[in-house]
Amino acid sequence: MSDSPRYRFAPSPTGFFHVGGARTALYNWALALRTGGTFVLRIEDTDESRNSPEWTQGIIDALSWLGIDSQSPRFEGPYFQSQNAELHIAAAMKLHAAGKAYWCDLTADQIQERAKTSGKQGYDGYSRDRGLAGGPGHVLRFRVPEGATIVSDLVRGEVEFANDTIEDFVLLRSNGSPMFLLANVVDDIEMRITHVVRAEEHLPNTPKQQMLWEALGATPPIWAHVPVLVNEQRKKLSKRRDKVALEQYREEGILPNAMINYLMTLGWAPAGDTEIVHWSSMVEEFRLEDVNHSPAFFDIKKLSSFNGDYIRAMSLDEFIQAASPVLASTEAWPADRFSAGVFVQAAPLVQTRVVTLSEIPAMVDFLFLENPAIDDDAWNKTMSADFARTVLADFTAAIASAEWNHDSLKGILETWTEANGLKLGKTQAPIRVAITGRTVGPPLFESLEILGREETIRRLTAGIARLG
Repeated sequence: MSDSPRYRFAPSPTGFFHVGGARTALYNWALALRTGGTFVLRIEDTDESRNSPEWTQGIIDALSWLGIDSQSPRFEGPYFQSQNAELHIAAAMKLHAAGKAYWCDLTADQIQERAKTSGKQGYDGYSRDRGLAGGPGHVLRFRVPEGATIVSDLVRGEVEFANDTIEDFVLLRSNGSPMFLLANVVDDIEMRITHVVRAEEHLPNTPKQQMLWEALGATPPIWAHVPVLVNEQRKKLSKRRDKVALEQYREEGILPNAMINYLMTLGWAPAGDTEIVHWSSMVEEFRLEDVNHSPAFFDIKKLSSFNGDYIRAMSLDEFIQAASPVLASTEAWPADRFSAGVFVQAAPLVQTRVVTLSEIPAMVDFLFLENPAIDDDAWNKTMSADFARTVLADFTAAIASAEWNHDSLKGILETWTEANGLKLGKTQAPIRVAITGRTVGPPLFESLEILGREETIRRLTAGIARLG
C-alpha cells in the first residue's frame, strides 16, 4: 500500500460520458483532495471494436469541465490499459505457475451440454485436474478456492460471497488476450491503488477481483460501491432510454458548478438545511461512510432547479460571460443583427428568469429580429381582436411623446387600465404579443425601454394592421 491514498477512475472510451461516471469521478476527486491523496485516471481501452479517440478526449474534456484538474498535483494520468497487456499476461502466467490457474479446452457448447447433464449452471470445473497445456482454443481459468470471500465495503458493510457459487473464471481468452477482470486487478496493483470507489453494478465482480489480488500476493484495496442512479420509474439509467450524456447537459446550458453540486448529492447529503453548497465545503465534509446505499434518483427537474439557483447567484458580468457562447452559436436571429450592448441591457431581466443558459436566445430573440413571428393563436387565446386593437391603438398614441423609461411606460398603461376597470395583466397581453410575438417573456416595460420608441411604435402599428 502507498503512504497516501490513491484513488482511481477507470472509464472505457466507448461513448458519451455518463452522468453516473461523472458522479463516481467527483467522489474520487473529492476524496483525493480531502485526504491529500492522488486521483489516477486510467482509460480502459482494451475493447478495440468499441473504442474511439474522440471518446477518450471526451472523457478528458468532461473531467476538466467538472473541475477535475489535470494540472493539479493530485491528478495523475491518463494511463491506457492497452499499454499494459504484457503485464497482464505475465500475471496470468505467474498464477498458472503457482497452480492457481489452469488451461481448459471446453467450448461454450460443450459447457452448456455438461450443464444439462450435471444440473449445475455454467462451467463445472471439468478441466481443473486434466493437466492441459496452453494451445490453440485453450483458455486460462482461475482456480477459485473453497470457502467464502468477504468483501469489506465502506458503503455496504461486510458482504459475503460463497465461493462455490463462483465458477472458475477465465483470465486469458483462447486467442491469448487478457480478460477485463485480470487487467483491472493487475493495473490497480501496478498503480498502487489503495481505494476502489465505483458504482454498485461492479459489486458482483468484486469477490473475483479480491481473490486475484490475494493470489498475486497483494493486499486488496478498500472497496466502496456507491448507489446506482435511477430514473423516475426507479429503473437504472440507460443510455438507450434516458438522457445520460454529460455533454448533452453541458450543451443545454447546465453550469458546471450546478452539475457538480447536484451529482455530489446523489447518494450523499451535505450538512445543514440546504443542498446548494460550495465545492470546497463538500470536499471538507464528504465521507464514504456517509454515502447511502439506496438507489439515487437522477431528477432532471431538480438539476434544473439547482442550475437556476447558480445562475441567479452569478454576478451580472459572470452571467453575461457565461451567456456569450450560447449567443454566438444560436441561429435564433441573423448574426449581423445581434448587438452585445443591447444584450447587456437585457441581461438583468433574463438572468432571474432562466434555469439553463440555452433558454436565453428564446427570451431575447425579439430584440434582434426585424419582425418577430407572431402566432395568431397568441391573440385568440388571451383576447378578442377588438380588445387587442383598442389597447394597441390607445397605447401607441399615449407613448408617442411620453418620457421613455419603463416607469413612465408602465404608468401610462396602468392609468388606462384603471380607467377601463381592467387588470394590468390583461392589458399587457396584446402589447407583449405585438412586440415579442409571444404571451410570455421578460418584463414588458423594461423590454420596451431597451427596444426604443421608434421600434416599439412600429411594431405596435404593425400589430394593429395585422388585426385588421
